[in-house]
Amino acid sequence: MRLPAALIQPMAADDVASLVGRIATGSPANGTVEIGGPEKYRLDELIRKSLSANKDPREVITDPHGKYFGIEVGERTLVPEDGAQLGETRFEAWLNQPANRTQGLAKGA
Repeated sequence: MRLPAALIQPMAADDVASLVGRIATGSPANGTVEIGGPEKYRLDELIRKSLSANKDPREVITDPHGKYFGIEVGERTLVPEDGAQLGETRFEAWLNQPANRTQGLAKGA
């Protein structure tokens, strides 16, 4: 796999649901509300961790021109701006949940 080293801020689905519910039932934001996970990772490193945890032998090659869904991305394209509402579940905790070991982040990569 060729992936860029762009930053990414993965967020657990439970955290997404919780924040979306809170935002939807709260006062009008009158604008865009950004959300993200509690930690930033480099995309290539995140996928390496996921592959390793799932004992997947595929190799990740860091490629500054690697595509993300068909486009080149800058270092901060995939992370929210400062002030975003952040989830609480850390990637390592999510990854170590039994269901996620077999349905890991990289299975579809």
